[in-house]
Amino acid sequence: MMNGTVRILFALALLAAGLDLQAGDGTASCGFNRTVDYNTYFTGERLRIDIALCGDNREQCAFLSGLHREAAWAGSPYGLIDKFGYGQYFFEVFCNGELIYSHGFCTLFEEWRSTREALNVRKTMNQSLWMPFPKEKCHVVLYERIKKTGMFSPMFEFDIDPRDRHISNKVQKEYRTVCLLYNGDPSCKVDLVFSGEGYTASQMDKLNADAVRMMDYLFSMEPYRQRRNDFNVYLIESVSADEGTDIPQNGIWKDTAMDSGFDTFYEDRYLTIQDQTGIADVYSATPFDALFIIANEEKYGGGGIYNSYAMGSSDHKYSLPVFIHEFGHSFAGLGDEYYDSSTAYDDEYYPLDIEPWEPNISTLRNFSSKWSDMIKEGTPIPTPNDPSLYGNTVGVFEGAGYMVHGCYRPFYECRMLNNTAPAFCPVCRRAIERMIDFYVSGSLPEPVGQ
Repeated sequence: MMNGTVRILFALALLAAGLDLQAGDGTASCGFNRTVDYNTYFTGERLRIDIALCGDNREQCAFLSGLHREAAWAGSPYGLIDKFGYGQYFFEVFCNGELIYSHGFCTLFEEWRSTREALNVRKTMNQSLWMPFPKEKCHVVLYERIKKTGMFSPMFEFDIDPRDRHISNKVQKEYRTVCLLYNGDPSCKVDLVFSGEGYTASQMDKLNADAVRMMDYLFSMEPYRQRRNDFNVYLIESVSADEGTDIPQNGIWKDTAMDSGFDTFYEDRYLTIQDQTGIADVYSATPFDALFIIANEEKYGGGGIYNSYAMGSSDHKYSLPVFIHEFGHSFAGLGDEYYDSSTAYDDEYYPLDIEPWEPNISTLRNFSSKWSDMIKEGTPIPTPNDPSLYGNTVGVFEGAGYMVHGCYRPFYECRMLNNTAPAFCPVCRRAIERMIDFYVSGSLPEPVGQ
């Protein structure tokens, strides 16, 4: 349960935000450019939309499975329209034909569709989406990104009546929430919320220490260090019956708050939660912009899914580097830059004739939309993978996105490539800062290329 201090801080912030909410101009990926006034369309609460994604490698569909009225909306009232176009999915919300909210995201289900298993099996996974709670009836359109074209296509739509008696207002799980760092009004800060997975009731002191350790590590590295004042950080003291997490390959199964486990897609180190509604239940009473789940485990591993969640183990020697890498996925939409490690995905996760949406990888099909403006004149493209010549140069290095050939990264070494790199590269730092700017003010990200 959220402690009294945090409840008061959020209440004051919402009151202040409600006095004079104006909107910033925004451009959605589907071509809209308009102003949205928060107070006209939304209350101060949050609406959670639960959907079921079903299908296989060839096709998918979606179904609405539940609606929930939840805690205060923590997002910027100026950032209602998505300005990045990131993600494998995108949803838009319309009121009387006017676009009032949009948001891009990824899912574990989309990743599974790229595995060999999806060639022969049909599956269902649950996904939760969030938006400010609407005042009037609205229409939601869900889009999928078509792999062969890279473009979004409608896949599901439905109406929401905020007066519907079946919208649940019940707190699914209520745990104590503590404030680790407070820098001001949540509507103009990035509200990062940690939670624990596999921590028993007697291990809350360890959970708090682990969360503080990760928070301190985050703010020891640029660009987070210089942007520390733009963050609020909280911890949900979520309690599990058992310590640790599932490790199926060892026959280990645990009773935990969110039902996490290793061996996702039969990959030893991939630690995820396959039913995202389990995560949503834990966070139902706490406002947030970004979330990270700490698994009480020594085994190496983690996972990060854009605008969904990120998680990692607490006690491995690389737990802190894994945390900041996975948070790069979930918060800033950064892609994996490594290319020499086995994955469960198809050999060509990124079609080479389509430009990936991630800001730090490219197939050179639309490179002007990426980091071409950061490359100094005279830098060869592609750039030789020679650290003695180009180790500190923004360039175009072949090998990224799980692919040795045809996919490129911007720097010889970066935290999105490996855990031992000294820092994020300049391109990733810029992408992170642009996302922070959006959460803080809803401002239009600085132009990239022409």
